[in-house]
Amino acid sequence: MKYFAVIDTNVLLSALLSKKMDAATVRVMDAVNDGVIIPLYHREILEEYNDVLHRPKFHLQEKEIDQMLKAIHQFGLEVFPRSTEEILIDQDDLIFYEVVMEKRNEGAYLVTGNQKHYPVRSFIVTPAEMMQIIDSQS
Repeated sequence: MKYFAVIDTNVLLSALLSKKMDAATVRVMDAVNDGVIIPLYHREILEEYNDVLHRPKFHLQEKEIDQMLKAIHQFGLEVFPRSTEEILIDQDDLIFYEVVMEKRNEGAYLVTGNQKHYPVRSFIVTPAEMMQIIDSQS
């Protein structure tokens, strides 16, 4: 089974920084590379990924950033969402919410470590919850 998911920047960052290969964030990115999760993205999301992952404080290698961004682009699906007019705690997160809403009729999820930034919805899940969903249906 395949799952559409918008992956919040904090999940990518956590996966890259994790020392544990079985961490939920790492497993989410492994699912992207394995074709189980089809990442949904928009140009603004890719720009945020690029900006955040290149921040000097994270000390990430250019090669690993490039591999991550290429995987999202290669295995993902670009989405051009309509405005939801939703008001979020952090309006910079709105594009992630609007992209997932554009594909909700296809069962899309929003995977984030910051659920408090979004409205409470069953399709807004943590990386661990996303992996539970996948594991329970495989």
